[in-house]
Amino acid sequence: MSIVTVQLGQCGNQVGPELFDVISRDALQGEKNAFGAAVRERFFHQTSRGELVARAVLVDMEPKVINHSVSRAAKSGVWRYGDASRFSEKQGSGNNWANGYCVHGPRHRDVVEELVRREVERCDRLAGLMAVMSVAGGTGSGVGTYVTQCLRDTYPRSFILNHLTWPYGTGEVIVQNYNSVLTLAHLYQLSDAILVHENDTVHRICSRLLNIQHISFADVNRVIAHQLASVLQPALAADSRGVYGRNPLGELAGALSCHPEYKLLSVCTTPQVPSSSMAYSTFSWPSLLKHLRQMLISNTKMEEGIDWQVRPPAGSERTGSLLRSGFNRSLANLLILRGKDVYSAETGLIDMHLLFYPMHIKEMVFFVGGGGSGALHDTRDVTYVPSTGGFEEPALYTSWLPSEEAFSSWKSPVPFNKYEKCATLVSNSQALLRPLDDMVGKAWNMFASRAYLHQYMTFGISEEDFLDSFTSIEQVISSYSQLH
Repeated sequence: MSIVTVQLGQCGNQVGPELFDVISRDALQGEKNAFGAAVRERFFHQTSRGELVARAVLVDMEPKVINHSVSRAAKSGVWRYGDASRFSEKQGSGNNWANGYCVHGPRHRDVVEELVRREVERCDRLAGLMAVMSVAGGTGSGVGTYVTQCLRDTYPRSFILNHLTWPYGTGEVIVQNYNSVLTLAHLYQLSDAILVHENDTVHRICSRLLNIQHISFADVNRVIAHQLASVLQPALAADSRGVYGRNPLGELAGALSCHPEYKLLSVCTTPQVPSSSMAYSTFSWPSLLKHLRQMLISNTKMEEGIDWQVRPPAGSERTGSLLRSGFNRSLANLLILRGKDVYSAETGLIDMHLLFYPMHIKEMVFFVGGGGSGALHDTRDVTYVPSTGGFEEPALYTSWLPSEEAFSSWKSPVPFNKYEKCATLVSNSQALLRPLDDMVGKAWNMFASRAYLHQYMTFGISEEDFLDSFTSIEQVISSYSQLH
């Protein structure tokens, strides 16, 4: 089954090409096997000459970014966008959600719906639609929200995933918090799942893990595309019997969005190292899983700076102030493992003590015994558990959902994006609670002083619309805060 991607606004049309760049490598490398065929069916259709054409629609109110993305894809020689898969105007939305949602969206509804319809009809079977957009500007957020509403009306039984890029906390646009509140409040009623990347987090990954000195938006978008592709590429579920999933968005939503009140998904991936260091780096599955588990528990989005002191609460502590303790409660988690020896990760054994011991497996010191053989010197009592068992611990999850239902794992033996081994965790948890609360707080402070409200009222958004959106998002915050 196939996914139709709708790239919206400047951000969506910059992330999209990076995503298809990553995906197309697997589509070609697996030319003759089931994995490659699944990649091609999911993300591309092929011309009579065998060219890979992205199943995508590009929408922006200004032509510059779309023209650059289309040109760049064509020059890759690997894949391209369709000849009639894009729409742009010559005037943007002025970073105003109301302008995009109330003016540009309705004005261009028919042409955008027609472009999407053509792409859908090229699919033998439609798995769903993915809207890629930001929440800060006017077109991505405003037009993006309106287009998502149209998609829900036109394809009521299809799964819709919204991928959102969250703006820098220091601010990219003066009214970004207004735009973010309005976008999230509306999408919560429309989307099956909302996958979020925070620019601040991705920027830190570029700086601290990838050692990029002068970070550009292209660097940020490449990291986002890497993580997003690691989620969307074909993988095998435990009960798949060797057949790649036919409904990827449905399986993703089914595994993670089990309640309509909880739709916010975050993602973290390990390892992430500079390309110059990749040839000299080796990783073991126990090490990767140990770090990824602690990243989940302590709400750390990268390996550097993990707080190893955070532990899951005991039974008597489940209703305490977990956010203040630093513990990140989960509703559901999906672990996706890709690469060499991936099936040994399920049956491999790790020392339970190592789950909270901040040391890479590859950094352990081996002492040479009298017989000349290497042996790991460790005088502690050792308790071994299955290597994925740490993610199934009931204390990680809410009390009203059994951990065996809350945790899922997918695997693929195919190496991903030049990494011999790659572990990705998609989490429906309290991870986004703080940035969401901060964003609403800043937006409310502006609203209370009536700052810039006239710019929204000019295009038909009233104070009541703002209040309804605030109420909706505050309910989301309350629901995630009360997970126990």
